[in-house]
Amino acid sequence: FNGLFGVREYFLYRNTYPRPLQINTRHAPQLPVRPVPLTPLSVPQNQVRREITYALRSLPWISVPTVALFFAEVRGYSKLYDNIEDSPYGELMLSFLFFTDMGIYWIHRALHHKLLYKRFHKPHHLWKIATPFASHAFHPVDGFMQSLPYHIYPFLFPLHKVTYLGLYIFVNVWTISIHDGDYRVPRLLRHVINGSAHHTDHHLYFDYNYGQYFTLWDKIGGSYKSPTAFEGQGPHDYLRKLREKGLGVPNGLSAAKTE
Repeated sequence: FNGLFGVREYFLYRNTYPRPLQINTRHAPQLPVRPVPLTPLSVPQNQVRREITYALRSLPWISVPTVALFFAEVRGYSKLYDNIEDSPYGELMLSFLFFTDMGIYWIHRALHHKLLYKRFHKPHHLWKIATPFASHAFHPVDGFMQSLPYHIYPFLFPLHKVTYLGLYIFVNVWTISIHDGDYRVPRLLRHVINGSAHHTDHHLYFDYNYGQYFTLWDKIGGSYKSPTAFEGQGPHDYLRKLREKGLGVPNGLSAAKTE
């Protein structure tokens, strides 16, 4: 099932993301206050191809224990049900999102511990400016661990099978979206929804914005960071300054596409 998302990502996004930067660093501008640590070394050679390759190699290994859990869930060992009237709680989809957001926050934060990071989570942080293809480019243990809250939930709380499938598809699409470099979020929700701008800063600054959908647990855990993209200091702003200085433009990418 996860493998299908890897193939889907390739065909949906293969022509939409900027190619690696060509930057003359001799006179690179210094951004004020909190510069984005973006250099030519931040953009690995053949990044998109490497992200796709890593994801496709990892997904089969992630899928093995995932399929085992799915079998347990649908064969009567979980609280999944067929008849919507079987649940006294109704369709509380928000509870799924809040529960999994909490679980992923703490698992993700634990994976940044020095005993786990280098072995399991570091491969995902090779991509300082991630593309949608990086969304599933995990070490298999990392990818499986971060998916566990999705599978723990139906063993604890009743949920309709079709609703569960729909939510599982949604969380995969959401995971792609927070790696896509599109920072548009309604202004009133910018400090509530954990979007692409927040997750981009997670890749850039490492110790911030571990959440999945919301910023709640980052604020509780003291790891929230207001996205630099909302303060005029994000990667797009860096590219704009490079263009103004005539120091570099993404290959084959017009100015309009990076703004």
